[in-house]
Amino acid sequence: MILPLPLAQASTNELVSAWRMIVHGTVSTQLILIILALFSLLSWGLIVWKALLFRRLWKQAAKFMERIEIAERLEEAYRNVLSLPESPFTRVFRRGINFYSELRPGALKDGVSVTGLSSAQLEVLRLVLEKEEGEERDELGHGLNWLAITATVSPLLGLLGTVLGVMNSFIGVAETGSANISAVAPGVAEALITTVAGLVVAIPAAMAYNYFASRLQLMMSELEGFSSEFIGTLAREGKV
Repeated sequence: MILPLPLAQASTNELVSAWRMIVHGTVSTQLILIILALFSLLSWGLIVWKALLFRRLWKQAAKFMERIEIAERLEEAYRNVLSLPESPFTRVFRRGINFYSELRPGALKDGVSVTGLSSAQLEVLRLVLEKEEGEERDELGHGLNWLAITATVSPLLGLLGTVLGVMNSFIGVAETGSANISAVAPGVAEALITTVAGLVVAIPAAMAYNYFASRLQLMMSELEGFSSEFIGTLAREGKV
């Protein structure tokens, strides 16, 4: 959409005025804006990284489940996923398979008959899978805490800058002895810039944190479901 010339010129003048207030603003205002800019760069870097990460992980999960579904037995499923790249699903599956193989050596070889796991061994296997799931949760959730910190701290930093700016404005009024609007307005306008900047930084970070937290929870639910299905497969094939 192309703005009419007067509106475009007014918008440009507003940007120039805002930039002039920042450049010629107080040290406290400039310092808080620099900190907010660093928070913004950090949050957007995390957002891009997490978006690409979850997109890749869901593609890997789809390929993994496709290989698992075409397998008729656990031994075949294990061979099918050997060529897949590392992912949360392959790590949980291999951890469960390796632990089962330690309990029943040679059980995954074709034509080998073994006794099932005892109740205590099955419970230990479940705990091993839960531990692997917890490690995957910690790995996938890495960096999300910084999005939460950015969403929480940025508005407070902006408010701090506004309070300091208003204080400086009124101190200037007291020193000059002039209380007209033209003396107060520039300082108040400069002070409000930090509040706006804080909200601009915080809103995307808050939205991204909640979105990625929900995606993480969904991924973990899928992993937990697969772990239960893994144990169910062991029972169905007489290995439990």
